[in-house]
Amino acid sequence: MIKVYKVKIGEKVYEVEVESVTEINGTISTPAPTSAPAPAVAPATPGNGTKVEAPMQGMVVSIDVTPGTRVKAGDTLLVLEAMKMENPIVAPVDGVVESISVNKGDTVDGGAVIATIA
Repeated sequence: MIKVYKVKIGEKVYEVEVESVTEINGTISTPAPTSAPAPAVAPATPGNGTKVEAPMQGMVVSIDVTPGTRVKAGDTLLVLEAMKMENPIVAPVDGVVESISVNKGDTVDGGAVIATIA
C-alpha cells in the first residue's frame, strides 16, 4: 500500500510516497495492490464547490482564510500539525472560500472535509 504524505522543509512543501513492505526471513515483499488511494481533493461539482479534505490526521494550528476570501490555487487555507510537523493545506483551485468546517485547535481525521471552495 502506498500512502502519500506532504512534508514541509523550511518553506518548501514536498509530496512523498511511502510504500508499506513486509520482511520475512530477510526477503522483502510488498502486499498485493488493492484499490487506488482516494484523492486528497474531491473533484469540483457544479453548485457544490470543491471540497478540500485533510490529507492526514492532525490538529488545526491556524486558519488563514475566512468564508468569502478569494483564493488562488496554492494559497494556504490552514495549517495542520501532524507528527510535530506543520503542514500547510493549500487551495487546490482558484475560487472563493465557501465554508471552513474546522476551528483552530480541532483534531481532524484524514479525509475529513475541512473547507469548500466555490
